[in-house]
Parts: sequence; C-alpha cells; structure tokens
Amino acid sequence: MKKIFVLLTNLNQADVIVTLFCTFLSFLNILFCSQIETWYLNVLMNCLIILFVFFISYQSKKNTKIFYNHVHFWYFVPLIFLFFKEVYLMVDPVRGIIIDNELIKIDRLIFGFDPTIELYKISSPFFTELLQIVYGTFFFLPVILGIDLILRDKTSEFKYSTFIIVYGFILSFIGYILFPAIGPRFTLHSFDTNNIEMPGLFFTDMLREIVNSGESIPTGTPNPASVVQRDAFPSGHTQMTLLVMYLSVKFGSRLKIFFLVNGSLLIFATVYLRYHYVADLIGGFLFMLLTLWSGKYFYNWWDKKTDRTDLLIN
Repeated sequence: MKKIFVLLTNLNQADVIVTLFCTFLSFLNILFCSQIETWYLNVLMNCLIILFVFFISYQSKKNTKIFYNHVHFWYFVPLIFLFFKEVYLMVDPVRGIIIDNELIKIDRLIFGFDPTIELYKISSPFFTELLQIVYGTFFFLPVILGIDLILRDKTSEFKYSTFIIVYGFILSFIGYILFPAIGPRFTLHSFDTNNIEMPGLFFTDMLREIVNSGESIPTGTPNPASVVQRDAFPSGHTQMTLLVMYLSVKFGSRLKIFFLVNGSLLIFATVYLRYHYVADLIGGFLFMLLTLWSGKYFYNWWDKKTDRTDLLIN
C-alpha cells in the first residue's frame, strides 16, 4: 500500500484526472461491450495510457533529464485527440440518439428564429474566410498560452492552466456522451451544399475539410450525418476558448488581448459557420464555470494531499 501511495504522489492533478477518465471510459466500454465493437481495443488503450502516465510522472519526478519533464508537460496534447476519438467510437453505440431538436427549440425560444439562418443573411466570402481561419486556431490557443507562461518562468501557473485545460476537455467529452448532438449544418442546413452557400476566398474549403476529417467525415463520406462525431453540445470550442481567455487574463499573459479578440471571434464563428446552436454556446459557458469551480477545489486539495508547493488557487 505504501508503494502505491508513493506512486500516486508522483502524479500531478492533470495526471490524476487523465487516470480517472481512462478508468471511467474503460468501465463504460466493458458495461456496453455488446454494443461497442472496439470495446476491447479501447480498454487496452486506456490501460496503456494509465501505465504511461505513471511511468512519465515517476521519471519526471525522479530523473534529472529535462526530456521527461517536457514529455510530462506536453503529452496531454495528443492524448486529448485520442480521447476525442475514443468517445466518438462510444457515443452512438451507447446512446443511439441525438438531441438536436431540443437544442433547436431552445434557440427558437430565446430568439424566435434560428440564428444560423439569420446570420446567413449577412454572410460574405471575406467574413467567412476570416472566421474559418479564426475557427482553425482553436487547438493552438492552449498551446500558445502554455508556451507564453513557460517563457516567462510561470511554472506553477502553467501547471494549473494545463490541469484546467485537460479537465475542461474531459468534462466536455462527458457532455458529448450525456447530450449527443450533431449541429445545425446537418439539421437546419444541407451539409452537402455548405461550401456553395457559404464560400470563402482562399483557404476556407481546405480548412473545412481539415475540420470535417477530424470529425470522421472526410470528403466522399456517404451519409455524413449518421457518422459524424456527436460533439455539438456543449460547445467545446466555446468552453475551452473561454477558459484560455480567462487564464490569459488571470495570469497576465502578454498575449491576452490576442486571446480576447481572437476568442470572441472564434465563439461567434461557431454559430456563423453552422457548427453550433446558440444553446451549445450556453452549454459551453456553463461547462466553463463548472470546470473553474470544481477544478479549483480539486487542484488545491491534491496539492495539500501530496504536500506539493504548487500555486494554490483562490
């Protein structure tokens, strides 16, 4: 038991959340193994991830080589994509529904109309191009924030920001399982004619194809609405962008103006480009609040439990 406790104390807060999420996903895969075709591969991958987390956390703490510290800092980046794909393989077999009709009703209750349809009236190739490029910056924002904090020797702030970002992504993935939805580009609009109805200038089609491929619907996919990721609610783009904006202000990032301006445009782009309902944005905002509220308590609790000297968050 003492050895197990020592191994656990090597883990930082983000490591713990990753380990717990792997355990949670493995439990769901085993529980619904008759419905999830790849359940055994998912469980195997989760076990390997847990072993890796314990290994890299141990090496990072005991080994003087800076290589292990860098790996420990940045392994979360590819891991988020792996989780994203595992959840994709699980959501439809486990849930078998989408809640888009309910989200459409919420938008109509708030506005009296469908926001994506109204925004189409003000669309232009230049505006579409700009917002599609801004939308494409999403996955780079946490990395840029992390690099900025490291370059300024704000190690404790970087560790907390890393934890919040990883925790936020994981909460959004749980949201996809609870509230599967595909978004207005499939329900209120024709996905096949999206490029024709909302053309850009130079890079829009290419950037859309990158997004579509990441969501498992590359060009030529038959009936894309049936196989696309169920990841509209909550809007992870809104939730995570708001978290980056908040952290950049809280820790005095030199790039906070960029994060605030780019982030605001990005959140607007999620609706303008037909990826999300406004209801999804509201969900993303609520999940952002949940991430900050619960994350702060867990982060401080683990620091005290393991006698760490990280920054305690008020």
